[in-house]
Amino acid sequence: MTEPMLSVYNANVWYGAIHAIKNVSFEVNEDEIVALIGANGAGKSTTLKTISGLLRSKTGSITFQGEDIAHTPADKLVAKGLAQVPEGRRVFLEMSVEENLEMGAYTQPKSTIAPGLERVYEQFPRLKERRRQVAGTLSGGEQQMLAMGRALMSNPKLLMLDEPSMGLAPILIEQIFQIIEDLHKAGTTILLVEQNAQMALSIATRGYVMETGNITLSGTGQELLHNDDVRRAYLGG
Repeated sequence: MTEPMLSVYNANVWYGAIHAIKNVSFEVNEDEIVALIGANGAGKSTTLKTISGLLRSKTGSITFQGEDIAHTPADKLVAKGLAQVPEGRRVFLEMSVEENLEMGAYTQPKSTIAPGLERVYEQFPRLKERRRQVAGTLSGGEQQMLAMGRALMSNPKLLMLDEPSMGLAPILIEQIFQIIEDLHKAGTTILLVEQNAQMALSIATRGYVMETGNITLSGTGQELLHNDDVRRAYLGG
């Protein structure tokens, strides 16, 4: 059996006196979309921040492609093929769309920037139309596309998305999830943190449910979508 692309084992993270993540273990295999779902404050974003080196686990291990990354600085992880699209998008508002995208390629050889931009513009035609526009003037959906495009400029093996649907109109949420599926089909492995459980599980290979810092349930996307407890808690049924 091939080893997982990402393996989190027995992670425990504190914010001061608050025990935010408790003995969390899960894995992401190559070519999967794995969804982490749960209510606000369940520990989903904290888990992503721990994987990407912004927070540290007091215990356990985090391995990416067989290498322990628990103590690797966040900026070094991008060069290893791990990219995160943060919650709230976090684009550089006073820079143009194209400048934002170029910032995403800071770990890449200069020769890859032009083909990288072409790839992103192919995936996000709207960004191409607005490439000279200042990012702060884009709509929320366009800024989300820009944040995703910027992450893709680092040519990641694993793309981590933190609440990509947050604050977007339903029609835009559908577009963003279609793009996530397209990226997956093109060969990117995805770890998706989402409060919109219905959308996340409908495209996920597998999913994990987080409650108050613990993983309480796991299964395929379809199993969780049809699980009575999940339906009652997260799907309004």
